[in-house]
Amino acid sequence: MTTFLAGGTGTPKLLAGSHDVFDPADVTVVGNTGDDVELGGLLVCPDVDTVLFEGGDVLDRERWWGIEGDESTTHDYLTDLASAAGIDQRPRYLADDGQTAGRDIARWRRFSGASEFMFIGDRDRAVHVLRTSLLDEGHSLTEVTRRLADAFDLDVDLVPMSDDPVASIVHTPDGPLHFQEFWVAEGGEPAVEDVEFRGAGDADAADPALEAIRDGPVIIGPSNPVTSVGPMLALDGVREALEATTVVAVSPFVEDRVFSGPAGKLMDAVGYDPSTAGVADAYPFVDAFVLDDADGTDLDRTVVRTDTEMNDEADAKRVARACREALERVGGAEVP
Repeated sequence: MTTFLAGGTGTPKLLAGSHDVFDPADVTVVGNTGDDVELGGLLVCPDVDTVLFEGGDVLDRERWWGIEGDESTTHDYLTDLASAAGIDQRPRYLADDGQTAGRDIARWRRFSGASEFMFIGDRDRAVHVLRTSLLDEGHSLTEVTRRLADAFDLDVDLVPMSDDPVASIVHTPDGPLHFQEFWVAEGGEPAVEDVEFRGAGDADAADPALEAIRDGPVIIGPSNPVTSVGPMLALDGVREALEATTVVAVSPFVEDRVFSGPAGKLMDAVGYDPSTAGVADAYPFVDAFVLDDADGTDLDRTVVRTDTEMNDEADAKRVARACREALERVGGAEVP
């Protein structure tokens, strides 16, 4: 068994090249749900869906979001209709009392569909309709995710980190923003004072996710340590499980240069140096790191170096092989 912690685009890119390196039948992927949103009554799980669509070979790999070639009929007409009705198209949160009404899993992340600030294609929307409908029938997010994984013929076990609501909230000088508003609507531009994982103190890690982490070994891809991996670490028992198993992480930095996304700004806001050294500080449970050849950071743990930039499947295979080498070096045995 090998477990990947997946958030953002870093780990899904790694997974795209892992199939020839790790036996998919022995792989569990734990998806971050901290940046999920309910938009127009539909639960959207961006990080889970990126793994789902990548494994189903339908992912739009230009954006690493949504389904390749998806039609935009509903999204475009909704936008045009709202504009004609004079509705401001900035993200529109539901009222405070609406944030905790309805299905519990959508708490603190409810937006009105009158402003669909995230692009949702027609086939992508069908996934969200089915997910939300099954949740309303009483199924857990874990059960629903596994059903969707079967529908997309995934060859790995994909599970969410939790069946409970955890919302990644970015605190800015002008007030709190859900991560999706911060990153998608605002382009990551606002200054960041702190990041909160709202609800994490009352949430439980999903049993299959925690069991997979405990069984290990675990690979953390080059995802954002704050908003991709941080929500998982905020769940009771996850850090302890990681400390008790073998963990390898791929740095999303080359020294102090981040490959993509807002990781640097967010790490600085929560008190970590925005660099590979800062990632090591944020991950004290990691036994070995995979760093880029150009990254000369001196760490007090095992390091395997390779070219960690991933633009295609061949790149991802190279990084996956480095992860396997790192696991075998610190684990003392060949990884199945």
